[in-house]
Amino acid sequence: MTELEALGRAESRAVGANQTTKAIRKGRAEVVFVARDADRKVVEPVLRAAQEMGVPVVEVASGRELGRACGIAVGASAAAILKRDR
Repeated sequence: MTELEALGRAESRAVGANQTTKAIRKGRAEVVFVARDADRKVVEPVLRAAQEMGVPVVEVASGRELGRACGIAVGASAAAILKRDR
């Protein structure tokens, strides 16, 4: 299973730059996905937070592909697989 397929099958995920950044800061993000074609101003806070918190980042070719993996009809700049609640 590819990482993108894992995102699609994840029990819980964050979608969008703001939700993803919040999840990272709260220590809930397991893996972060960022669209290569997304505006750098939008994804920079996500990338910075992921680096600070030591969360791995996977680049995806396009926001459209990322949105599709998340089960939404529009593109997404960022998303994350969230850790299971203990």
